[in-house]
Formats: sequence, structure tokens, C-alpha cells
Amino acid sequence: MLVREVTEVLDGWFDPDWAEPWDAVGLVCGDPDEVVRRVLLAVDAVPATVAEALALGAQLLVTHHPLLLTGVHGVAAGEPKGALVHRMIRGGAAHLVIHTNADVASPGVSDALADALGLNGCEPLDPQRQPPMSKLVVFVPQQDADGLIDALAAAGAGAIGDYDRCAWSTAGTGTFRPLSGAHPAIGAIGRTEQVAETRVEMVVPAGRQAAVVAALRAAHPYEEPAFDLLVQQPLTGHRGTGRVGELPSVTTLRDFTAHAARVLPRTAWGVRAAGDPDRPVRTVAVCGGSGASLVEQARAAGADAFLTADLKHHLVVEAVTERGDGLALVDAAHWATEAPWLDALAERLRTRFGTTVDVHVSRAVTDPWTVHVRPDDVPPGAQ
Repeated sequence: MLVREVTEVLDGWFDPDWAEPWDAVGLVCGDPDEVVRRVLLAVDAVPATVAEALALGAQLLVTHHPLLLTGVHGVAAGEPKGALVHRMIRGGAAHLVIHTNADVASPGVSDALADALGLNGCEPLDPQRQPPMSKLVVFVPQQDADGLIDALAAAGAGAIGDYDRCAWSTAGTGTFRPLSGAHPAIGAIGRTEQVAETRVEMVVPAGRQAAVVAALRAAHPYEEPAFDLLVQQPLTGHRGTGRVGELPSVTTLRDFTAHAARVLPRTAWGVRAAGDPDRPVRTVAVCGGSGASLVEQARAAGADAFLTADLKHHLVVEAVTERGDGLALVDAAHWATEAPWLDALAERLRTRFGTTVDVHVSRAVTDPWTVHVRPDDVPPGAQ
């Protein structure tokens, strides 16, 4: 496999167009035409994971967090980030970033977090509206219908999920009368014609309308093909940020927090919760990474607890103490909420590529917090 071929598969699962406008996803460095025999997956591109990729002999390092998130004017080897880019290039390792496009994907980062916690029946916490599709309706002589469908499908029409060339056809009779100046494929000037025609209906994804109409005009036998292009109402789909689901049974906030600490990767930060320790918890919302902006969505979804990372003091006070309506907040380490996705992604890649590509997951804990001291851990009288 080549770097570009692996990247194309990953782009199919995590479309770069789904990324936030401020994000920096895609290939950071590396030759798309280089062969890939070994891949390393990690949350962060830091000296430890870059060294691990090179020691492993990986030709591709895939990370969740961007190495170059903010704009740069150069990658000089004398700068920390530039040094990592140079190390990867010299070591023959390309670097690919899959960030917010994986956060909203289905399955994506929050699905892996929900699976680690044992949640069932998950739905997006903040579902994305799908780009509005169009419905193409076109009338064509029956003998030309299959050829036209093929041409429309090649231009992007009829793509629904994991299926392509999706079309609906019905038979009928078309009638028309060519006027002076026309060059009819069927019939004669001034004479009314009746033709056995097929009505073809196909969906057209956003952004493909112009290409599909051009293909229609090129492939249709008529000088002036009759067609409609109808814009559909945008709907929410399976993509979106965060997930909300159900635990197998009711527990308490205290026990759920302990459960989260057991099943998530261990960090010095650990897991902490805000709310009544004895409050019942069954419906749980989660968001891998920084999900503070989704607190109200978690409340609206009826969650008993919302687990995410990077929660700030004032937000927690307002959400838990001042509102006092029962929503508990559970704060885990940012890295720990996203690391479960690496194993889920590794499994998908192994299924897709088999033994062609050797896929590894970094176990390096790249969470930046390294010391956590509880008051009970300090002996009385210690200075």
C-alpha cells in the first residue's frame, strides 16, 4: 500500500470536509507515493511518539491532535515542531492528522469512549445537519435509461451511504412537438410525438449538482432533455459531536466515576466528578476531548451525568451548583477520553488491510499532567 492509498481509506471514513474551519487535518509531511508497511497510531505527535514511530520502522504516523494547529511560516529544524517534522522526513515516516473530522464521524472518537464505558443505544449529542441533497428527476427514452443512469452515477448521483448507482425508474409516455430550428433526435418539425419513456429519479449530493447536470446533458439523447432538480430539506444524521446512551443498569455518581477511572487509560489526572455522589446515574452523555460547550445539550438530552474533559471551575459551578437540577459532570483527562479511539481505529484498519499493513497503537501516555497529589496523600504536618 502507498501513503496515498491508506490516506484515501481514512479520508473515506473521516472526510476532511467534516473538520472544523479552524482545524488542521490531513497529511502534514511525507511522500504520498511512498510504500506503507507499518503504521503507528497516537493521540499526539510529540517527541515520544515520533521516536516510537521511527524505532518501530513505521512509514506513517497517524495522530488525532494536529502537530501544526496554528499557522506557521516555516518548519526550521531549530524549532521544536520543525525538529519533529525534520525527524519524520529523515526517518521516512509520513504524518497524517485526523482531528475534528474524527470527532463528528460515526463511528468516531466519542463512540469509542462510549463503548469503553459500556453505554448502549448511543445517539449523537449534538447531531450535525447533513448538507442538503437534491433529487434529480429526468425523462429519457426507455432504451437509453440504463446508459443515462450509468453516466449520472459516474458524475456522483445516486450515492447513498455505502451504495452507489441508486435510482428509481417508472415507465410512461412522453409527448412533445419540435418547433422550427429544433434538431430532434426523435420525430419531425411540427409533428406531435409520443415516446415510451422512463422517469429516472436519483439523489444528488451537495456540490455535485453542476457535474451531474453536465453529465445528463452529455449522455441524454434529446437535444433538450426534460428534468427537475429539487432541493431537499436538510436532515440530521448519525454524525455529530458527543454521544448519549444508557448504562446497562442504574448506578450512583460515585460508582460511575470509579467505573470510568477503571476502564479509561490511567493518567495522573484521573477522573473527578461534580454533583451528589449518591445521585442515580443511568443516562450518560460523553464527549471525547474538550466538551464543555455541550453541557446544555447533555441536559436537554436528559443525561444524569456528562463525562468529558477540560471542564472549568465557573462552568461547573453554574451547571451543577447553581442550576441544581441533577446533572452531574465528570471530568477526565483529555488524552484519556480520546485514546480509546486508537484501538477502534486500529481494528478497522486491520480489517481493511489484513496483513498488508502492520498497525500498532502507541501506549505512550502523552497527557501533559504528570503529578496528582490528593490531600489524603500528604502526611499530617508535612511541609
